[in-house]
Amino acid sequence: MSTDWGAVAVGFVVLLVVGAIGLTVPLLGQVGAGLVGGFAAGYLAGGGLGRGAWHGLVAGSITGVVITLVLAVFGGALGLAAGGPLGGLVGGGIVVVGVVITLLFAIDSALAGAVGGWLKRA
Repeated sequence: MSTDWGAVAVGFVVLLVVGAIGLTVPLLGQVGAGLVGGFAAGYLAGGGLGRGAWHGLVAGSITGVVITLVLAVFGGALGLAAGGPLGGLVGGGIVVVGVVITLLFAIDSALAGAVGGWLKRA
């Protein structure tokens, strides 16, 4: 099974856009972003449950990793500026939270991707 990177890219962008809009509803907005982005990636990839789940999983995982890296860099820089050498540890704490965010995006994106792939089996 080869990965349809176009479907993954669309899922990634949808995750970012819906996630940014979803910031007004903290947890529900992020879960909704994972569901919508994963569904988009799975639907565009097609091919059934497994293929859709794979594309949703990849899109959700990449989104979670990118968000984690961006937040860790900014958090670490702000921590260093505000708290000196020990303030840089803030970035490490953000990475731990980012792992949870990545898992959340990956799991719900994979489930929604499976549904999308199932709906478009061709």
